[in-house]
Amino acid sequence: MKSPKELILDTLKEKACLKQDVYKKTVATFNDFKAEAEKLAVGLREEMEKVDKDVFIEFMDKSDFEFQIKFGGDVLVFFMHTNVFDFDKSHSIWNSSYVQDDPLRSYCGMINIYNFLADSFKYNRVNDIGYLVARFFVNKDLHYFVEGKRQLGFLYNDFIHEVINNEKVRAIIESAILYSMDFDLLTPNYDTMKEVSVYEINEVTSVNNLKTGKRLGFKFHSDNDEIQ
Repeated sequence: MKSPKELILDTLKEKACLKQDVYKKTVATFNDFKAEAEKLAVGLREEMEKVDKDVFIEFMDKSDFEFQIKFGGDVLVFFMHTNVFDFDKSHSIWNSSYVQDDPLRSYCGMINIYNFLADSFKYNRVNDIGYLVARFFVNKDLHYFVEGKRQLGFLYNDFIHEVINNEKVRAIIESAILYSMDFDLLTPNYDTMKEVSVYEINEVTSVNNLKTGKRLGFKFHSDNDEIQ
């Protein structure tokens, strides 16, 4: 029988070292996302300047764990979570022999992709809503999958075989942009807008502060676009 101290050390050697490894690989992958996003933005901007210089495309490096791509009226925010995650036993990841053969393969770093209106940042509309477009997961072996909307939910879910590289990073970014461009701003339900306070109407005349989002009441599902 091992002592409690020995059990603690064994767990630290296994899980703490594993999580450090996953974290470092997630950081490296996130930096690949940054590099590919910047190259993509530059290429798209050069092409769009030939068509319409008022359609602006921009890459913005915000921090070690966040960057943004602005294209037309949209912004995609890529945010790397600094923690490493495991999955609930009901998650489909546990159905694969790849994870069953080595449960430590289920520990993943996570990168979230959110879609906002560009005007929300331009006019500092702090009440505006962004929507989760996709969640990217990568493990210690650089195997990855994506939970997301439409094509993002089924093109990138071969966790057993797929290993992340720059080409696949570029494809994920492009899919997120294409989905967001097809995800239009809809008029809010009349009943949600029929009452407004004096404070809100005073604010809206100066900074357009009434809450705006592409689809108020939108729920994240991996396989559809349900609107409540």
